[in-house]
Amino acid sequence: MTRLSVNLNKIALLRNSRGSNYPDLIQVAKDCERFGAQGITVHPRQDERHCKFADLPLLKEACTTEFNIEGFPDKHFLDAVIKVKPHQCTLVPDDPNQLTSDHGWDTIARKEFLTEIISELKKNGIRVSLFIDADTKLIEGAAKVGADRIEYYTGPYAKNFPANPEAAVKEIKESCAVAVHAGLGINAGHDLNLENLKYLKDNLAQLDEVSIGHALICDSIYLGLENTIRLYLNKLA
Repeated sequence: MTRLSVNLNKIALLRNSRGSNYPDLIQVAKDCERFGAQGITVHPRQDERHCKFADLPLLKEACTTEFNIEGFPDKHFLDAVIKVKPHQCTLVPDDPNQLTSDHGWDTIARKEFLTEIISELKKNGIRVSLFIDADTKLIEGAAKVGADRIEYYTGPYAKNFPANPEAAVKEIKESCAVAVHAGLGINAGHDLNLENLKYLKDNLAQLDEVSIGHALICDSIYLGLENTIRLYLNKLA
């Protein structure tokens, strides 16, 4: 079964909007796990508009499943991640002012940069995943720089899914075989929802984990958090 990791950035954003601890990010993480989520993901950005770096050790202590920290690997981020030692670190090539992640790594042009960072993370016992587009050369590059997994940027898939699901998943499906052959684990994330999640899962030879935040939190406003998590888990069964 593909694991569901719930991204809590939108919960943190709601908390930050009033300058208090409501909703309590740590309690929501515990509740997500209690409702069946198999992982918790956060993305602390440089401006801390979502998860704050001070949240990371508290979340690591609270999580009983898998804890995944994603973000751009500047020195501040790397120091925080190595100190906390999450189960997984997902490296994302975000610009500091970027609204949301919208492209993957160029593992060829950034080979030396990524090799050094991944080596340091793995020396500290942290599994490393690279956010990446469905490009076979870049996926092969991810293996060469030492990544354990890739996380497909599924924004284009989600955008094209309503018009033509088969065409939308084609590049991911074909490149997935290359990734598996290279020994990489497969994660996916961005704009996945209750409509497009099962089709993606059913069309990949291997899908270890999905990280879902925005759509899941939006659905929970109408359906309730516990019910929503169970609905997403059903799509991954």
